[in-house]
Amino acid sequence: MKLTESLPVEEKERQDTERLKQEPTIQKSLQEQSESDVAVKWIFSGKNGWLLGVYVLVFFGAALFYQLVRRQVLEVSSTYEPLFQRLMISVMAATILLSTSMLVDVLVVQKVDSPTSRYNLSRILKLVTGLLLFILVVTLLYSNWYTTVVSLGLISLVLGLALQNPLTSFFAWIYILIRKPYQVGDRIKIGSSTGDVVSLGYLETTLWEFRGDYLSGDHPSGRIIRFSNSKVFDEYIINYSWPLFPYIWNELKFYVAYESDFDFIKERVRAVVKEDIGEEMMYRVRLFRNILKDTPVDEVEVREGASVSFQAHENTWIQVVVRYLVPPKESSRIKNRLFYKIMHTLREAPDKVLFPKTNMR
Repeated sequence: MKLTESLPVEEKERQDTERLKQEPTIQKSLQEQSESDVAVKWIFSGKNGWLLGVYVLVFFGAALFYQLVRRQVLEVSSTYEPLFQRLMISVMAATILLSTSMLVDVLVVQKVDSPTSRYNLSRILKLVTGLLLFILVVTLLYSNWYTTVVSLGLISLVLGLALQNPLTSFFAWIYILIRKPYQVGDRIKIGSSTGDVVSLGYLETTLWEFRGDYLSGDHPSGRIIRFSNSKVFDEYIINYSWPLFPYIWNELKFYVAYESDFDFIKERVRAVVKEDIGEEMMYRVRLFRNILKDTPVDEVEVREGASVSFQAHENTWIQVVVRYLVPPKESSRIKNRLFYKIMHTLREAPDKVLFPKTNMR
């Protein structure tokens, strides 16, 4: 993306910003920032509304027949009366289960962006619904309602205890697909683990670790980290790859003496950062800053250029803090390159920039 003179800068920024907003990931993130509750319209529209209406009618029809037979308003042979009542209860339970399955499909499964994940979730939902429907109907038809409730409760309790962790991880996987706290390719930190997401399975997530126990910079450690998806419910997640602003602030620090020319240092450091990062990078930051105006964080100050501040340190030197924006996966490489260039530039003016030379450095 190169700046041209054919259009005014403001007009080109506006056009490029609008073009950038059309990207699917950015559109999705903008929608999440300002989405309204349209679930009710979605549920009651088209085929969904028709099916839900049928389920409601069948449920109340079965409930009506059940009450008529129970109160002996509708006469049924005493031989078949218990069977008829269990049949009506089975129909009511089946309509509740099918309605719940439809709502889950509309509110959860259909909101997943990935066609593959949506297809997998849809098949799993149909399988679970079919199994539950079969167990429910068979149990209700061949036993009384009290025994059924107790049996289902005990079965659910046993299965819940035995499969607690896998089930939690599976539902966490659904949560990850829908809410997207992270996705494959993102650089994240969850708990004490930091890395790039390389795999997102039904039960676990795999990271390609960077930093780690033996590294201090943002370099891959060569190790992979696997953790249960259920950690998203217990740990905080830091995502460095937000589509609406795919940059992070990074800092470079060094020390100078009190006798140094601070204005000169600030000017030269900012010039080095501007030259290294480039006008194109700063232009992209301005575009994403324009996009942030459509979100609740539009009042956050985002400077495309570097900022330089000076802080009195506990020793006898002044700490210079250089803060700048970089793509997260390039932070270590850019930081090392900037440090070398800044040191080389400042050493060319030893009369204005004095570095520590004693044992106190």
